[in-house]
Amino acid sequence: MTALIQLTGITKVLKGQEQPRTILDGVSLDVHAGESLAIVGRSGSGKSTLLSVLGLFDRPDQGTYLLSGDDISRLPERRAAKLRSSHFGFVFQRFFLLKHLTAAQNVAMALVNGQGWLPRRQRKARVMQALEQVGIAHLAKNRPARMSGGEQQRVAIARALVREPRILLADEPTGALDTETGALVIDALQSVTSRGCALILVTHDRDHAARMGRILHLDAGVLTEQRVPA
Repeated sequence: MTALIQLTGITKVLKGQEQPRTILDGVSLDVHAGESLAIVGRSGSGKSTLLSVLGLFDRPDQGTYLLSGDDISRLPERRAAKLRSSHFGFVFQRFFLLKHLTAAQNVAMALVNGQGWLPRRQRKARVMQALEQVGIAHLAKNRPARMSGGEQQRVAIARALVREPRILLADEPTGALDTETGALVIDALQSVTSRGCALILVTHDRDHAARMGRILHLDAGVLTEQRVPA
């Protein structure tokens, strides 16, 4: 089976300084549909840069990036933006919710911005399905000020899921949450794999990393695989 994502020899060098610094050094990685994996490593190891390359916000200096077998290593920004909209969902440590909108309206914004106009009934059904998937459909009419941090993060996850992405990229999504709430957010993230979406999680939390199917360690730009604890 062809991997959903295939990175081969990805190198990224930070320039514009007195001494150029290699952030990613020959990174190779295969990710299949429905797979979950964690990327761990100390601060400054290149985790966010790797996620940026995976999400097509940045381009590698060397190496190839195949998406479903197609080479997308050096796409022009217009085509990259279209792929981001159609194939990827993004979840960050900060929720980036619009405070004057309800949970449902925040989620619906992803459809308006990402997929153009949809009939109202279809749009509402998609939004409620996404909120139900992360367990907060009952909060659809609440604004962020009336929700806890964990609930707001699940709204952000629903916003990423409403476009039905093939790949979900999550960058430290539990970093601002307590342990119990963080575990609920990881539950919501893991639910996407049951419908074939690949989940790539950047985290400092070893317990959350251990819940993924694979753990990858990034150190000085070099990516290695670790054994998942039994």
